Amino acid sequence: MIVRFCRLLFIPLVAFVISGCSEEKDTPIAPQEPPPLPVEVIILKAEKVPVWIEYTGKTEATKRVEVTARVAGRLEKALFKEGEYVNEGDILFVVEKAKYQAALAQAEAQLERNRATLTLAMKDVERYKPLVADGLAPRATLEQYQAKVAELNASIKSDEANVRDAELNLSYTEIVAPISGRISRTLVDVGNVVGYNQQTVLTTIVGDDPMYAYFNPTESQVQIMRQYKSQDEMDAVVRVPGNVKGLLDRSDLKGKVNFSDNRVDRMTGTISMRAEVANPDHSLLEGTFVYVEIMVTDQKELLLIPPAAVSEDQRSSFVYVVDENSLAKRVDIKRGYENRHYLMVTEGLQGGESVVISGLTKIMPGRKLAATDVTETKGVLARLAEQGMLGPRE
Repeated sequence: MIVRFCRLLFIPLVAFVISGCSEEKDTPIAPQEPPPLPVEVIILKAEKVPVWIEYTGKTEATKRVEVTARVAGRLEKALFKEGEYVNEGDILFVVEKAKYQAALAQAEAQLERNRATLTLAMKDVERYKPLVADGLAPRATLEQYQAKVAELNASIKSDEANVRDAELNLSYTEIVAPISGRISRTLVDVGNVVGYNQQTVLTTIVGDDPMYAYFNPTESQVQIMRQYKSQDEMDAVVRVPGNVKGLLDRSDLKGKVNFSDNRVDRMTGTISMRAEVANPDHSLLEGTFVYVEIMVTDQKELLLIPPAAVSEDQRSSFVYVVDENSLAKRVDIKRGYENRHYLMVTEGLQGGESVVISGLTKIMPGRKLAATDVTETKGVLARLAEQGMLGPRE
């Protein structure tokens, strides 16, 4: 009996403990609101921002000169390193000089001979003048000496021309750089005979400062440029793609658009245009693929945002803005012209909105945001100023 009573007393006690634990486990926990998400925003404002249009293009040297042998002979020396930069007037090659030195000496000797003969003939004229005047010598003899003087004067002029020609030919044995630029490889090895029967090209030099960058806008784009451009020569910035920070960091090159062709290419429907940019350190080589950015106008007020601020889904392009309650709000937009610096908004935004430019992958509509205004440092105007692209340059 005692044992049974203990068992009965234990069962209700266990049930009470289990029941109490179950009630404590089912008590609901109130959800905690996530903290505001820190984001950066820019304040949107319609401003007169320079409109830049980007094209792909290729560089071409402003000067290209073939260095040729102007006299015949054996090539004795090459005095440059292939691929290096040479200055105008630098001696590049030497052709054997002996033949031309001899020709010069012969021409100079002939000149001196005729000058000596002229001196004698002039003295004969002076001697015969008084004799003829006194009737002691025939006038015909005097006239012969006068004719001899005239003949010798003509011969001396010819001799002087021959001397200059011989000096010129001798100078051509030292082949100098006609322009400053980067020199190519040697096309004729030392020891070969050059200049006989045909013009011999020894190497080429390209002048790459300034440098041309050719690009091809469509005919309609050219008409827009002509209609809206705010300066006679539009500003241009040439950029080499694929910069690697720390390994290859190339600065943008600045210049002007100075050529537009007078016809449309039948095959492509485009017009050839050219920008001329400074290349003082010769880092930009001919034939390089480049991006060419052209500043068309800075007289239009536009709503512009950084391209990275725009997201896409199946419905439309959209941005997030911060509303009056510091909540994220989706705004669908229509995109206009865009480049790597900015995107033009044609519909959806009116100006004055705080557009989110960071943390976009973590944002959902209605999410509480802690916004920091970075318009002065990361807005479109700040980005353009950093790249030196705010308006015309002097």
